[in-house]
Amino acid sequence: MNLDDLAWQRQFDGGIEPAMAEYLARQGQLELLIETARDRGEWFCAEVAVGELCEAGEFERALTVLEPFVAVGWPFAVRESASILVRQGRIEEGLALVRPDAAGLESAFDCRWFAGALVEAGRVDEAIEVLTPHLGEPWILESLVDLTRGENRDSRVLELLAPCAERALGGAADCRCSAAGGRRECRHQPSEVLVKYSRVLERMGRADEAIRRLGPVLPAVPGVAWRYAELLADQGRFEQLRELATGEHAGLALNQYAKALEEQGELREAEAVLHEALATDAEYTRRRLMAFLARQGRLDEVVDVGRPTYEDAEGSLLHEAIDLLIRAGSPERALELVDGLGAAYVEAHADVLGYTRLRLLAKAGRYAEGIAEARALSEREPGQWDTTLAWLLDLDGRPDEALDLLRSSTEREAHRAIAQILTRHGHYAEAVAVIPTVPAQREAWDRR
Repeated sequence: MNLDDLAWQRQFDGGIEPAMAEYLARQGQLELLIETARDRGEWFCAEVAVGELCEAGEFERALTVLEPFVAVGWPFAVRESASILVRQGRIEEGLALVRPDAAGLESAFDCRWFAGALVEAGRVDEAIEVLTPHLGEPWILESLVDLTRGENRDSRVLELLAPCAERALGGAADCRCSAAGGRRECRHQPSEVLVKYSRVLERMGRADEAIRRLGPVLPAVPGVAWRYAELLADQGRFEQLRELATGEHAGLALNQYAKALEEQGELREAEAVLHEALATDAEYTRRRLMAFLARQGRLDEVVDVGRPTYEDAEGSLLHEAIDLLIRAGSPERALELVDGLGAAYVEAHADVLGYTRLRLLAKAGRYAEGIAEARALSEREPGQWDTTLAWLLDLDGRPDEALDLLRSSTEREAHRAIAQILTRHGHYAEAVAVIPTVPAQREAWDRR
């Protein structure tokens, strides 16, 4: 185990990938996860195992799983260990793991993680002080707002937000003031700081004040209109919301208005608003309208609304429509949609549509047909369709054939497909053994 291998795992989901680790946990394979983390340096296995152990109250054992990762300085393991120690009441011991030194105090990242541990320890005022010098960073300001939620420190947070917020409320085009108590110039967009400011006001029970303050600044900071619309909807101010959604800020407010109407059961009016919004924000609104119609079970209309985009080079909503149809239990309707596409588009997107069609045949339970199509594709492009064909064979109740195919395959990710089939059939340890170690995967990656 070393830091380079761990960083590569996290960047590329290498080793035992997160989805497989989580699946093993759901199948009750905690001991296998712990063993794999220890013997192979598999971070995702360790992370999932630690979560399971903590949920069961086995904190000491969780710390033991993390020990070898902490020993090599893996920061995510160090932070998790600190959190566990704090939860155990070993507060000073936990904070010591993540407390920045003099150089670390200059790092926004180090201070963010230390502040998180301080909040867990109930030392919220100290956390705020640690973050304050870095409030010029938008993501640190976001962290301040998030970490203090429910901690009875909203008045202090509001004070820290005030310098930037007041400039934005005054119509300033940017925020270049010095952050309160900070050593760096702020780099916040006015709309971003006003969204945070309004959220703190809202959770203080001062939503009316947030609405009153945001309204006048909309001409100078139009990017905050969506948040203003959200506040109006949350406070039941539908007449004001309607005016906003039918005025110059329609592009940002119409969808919020439609959502509010739907939640109130005003389905007809919500649909009318979405149709109107197509003229101002076609791609985003078309998605919302399709989802709205799907929730009403109007699947033919879902397809029709998305149809103008299906063969676009950019902005196609074909796969959104397919996913909506699948979730509605209509894979056959999705197959009809795919089969109705133009020949030129199909030829230009042959691989993606080939896989999509096979997925839909599987969803429809038409395994034999899918297998026949996958075999034909494989004959034209040997090796490229092996994992898909094996998946279909397994679904058809032929796992041995699927595994034989994959074990002789040259397809790059064949080992992952083998592991998936083995786990589906309860062969968990064998599935883990099939996955190459992280060093082996990195070596193959570098060769490619």
